[in-house]
Amino acid sequence: MKRRTNLKLAAAAALALALPQVALAEDTLKLGIVAHKTGPLAGGEKVTQTPNVQLWIHEVNERGGLNVGGTQMKVELVEYDDKTNPGEHIKAANRLINQDNVHFIVAPYGTGFNIAAAPIYGKSGYPMVAVSAITDKVDELAERFPNLFFTLGTTTAFVEAVRDILVEQRDAGNIGNKVAMVNVADAFGIELADVARQAFTDAGFELVYDKSYPLGTPDLSPVMKGAKASAADAFIAWSYPPDSFGLAEQAIIEDLDVSIYYSAVATSFPAFFGAYGSKIDNVLGAGGTNVDDPKIAAYRQAHEEVTGATPDFWASANTYAALEVLGQAIEGAGTLDRNTVTQYIKDNSFDTIMGTLDFENNFSEKFWTVGQWQDGVFRGVKGVNVDGAVDVRLKDGWK
Repeated sequence: MKRRTNLKLAAAAALALALPQVALAEDTLKLGIVAHKTGPLAGGEKVTQTPNVQLWIHEVNERGGLNVGGTQMKVELVEYDDKTNPGEHIKAANRLINQDNVHFIVAPYGTGFNIAAAPIYGKSGYPMVAVSAITDKVDELAERFPNLFFTLGTTTAFVEAVRDILVEQRDAGNIGNKVAMVNVADAFGIELADVARQAFTDAGFELVYDKSYPLGTPDLSPVMKGAKASAADAFIAWSYPPDSFGLAEQAIIEDLDVSIYYSAVATSFPAFFGAYGSKIDNVLGAGGTNVDDPKIAAYRQAHEEVTGATPDFWASANTYAALEVLGQAIEGAGTLDRNTVTQYIKDNSFDTIMGTLDFENNFSEKFWTVGQWQDGVFRGVKGVNVDGAVDVRLKDGWK
């Protein structure tokens, strides 16, 4: 594992440099993160998480740091690579906590990693705003780990949004009732598929194809061939970044004939459109955003100017908003005491680029569930307590 200490984030190139370890001043706030720099989830982390951590630190330090009880504290990042391996993640987390003595830690990228790492972060009392975790176990997890907060929504909310789209299109006479469903075989995909299996069946849909595949599967052509052979009206994939790309590629190759095509994480990535262009117009995916919101527009501009990268159209903004929550809580509490900051998050509302966020039972009821590529922009079509949703369009071929 390599430690990177960024003293000041002035540009994307400078942010990426690994600087030598130096003695920290007393007015430095150490922020830790165990990231997936390599491994199957590295691509998603690189798009959604890392640039937003860099952007937030840059902007905080540019304005003089966080005001913690009257002391201006610049933020310094202490970072490790877990290779997308839960065991390595735990080792690195222990190092952040027990050797580096970081003041606060950024929640991991991915549902499975947030759940796996919750005990170690909970034991040390770090407030964790789990921006990239979707689960129906929010109440259970929040009871076990009072320091753990959720902003991205629940499994049931995401499934019901997709189900509602299917029902609306069937009632309009645009599709039949045959659905092909696939999922990545990890905590994220398994939970979504389990809930969707029941929800789709209860809504009168027939699952004519139901297949799971391991995380990191290099060849998804058999999965897509099976989906095509099922003659489904709709294709639903509870997928992670590598497979969202791989499934789209195979759908284009196989010329999958469906009017509703949905894949989950990474469908909102700019690189998704970059890879396939207008072929993926009207593809549905997890999340969404309101690109016409002035706050979101300003955030997207700053993201590109500071990091040199384009944010995705979903969890990027959520990740930045979660860091805004953490920063405002530290300043509002006026202390580095983690228990006090955790309680401040529970008791207060926060002004973010996503609007006002607050947490009832450690859960924020403001999130997008489904978006769609429409004319080169991924726009939100379904969400909870969000503004700017547009109408769903049907998929009409891959040309």
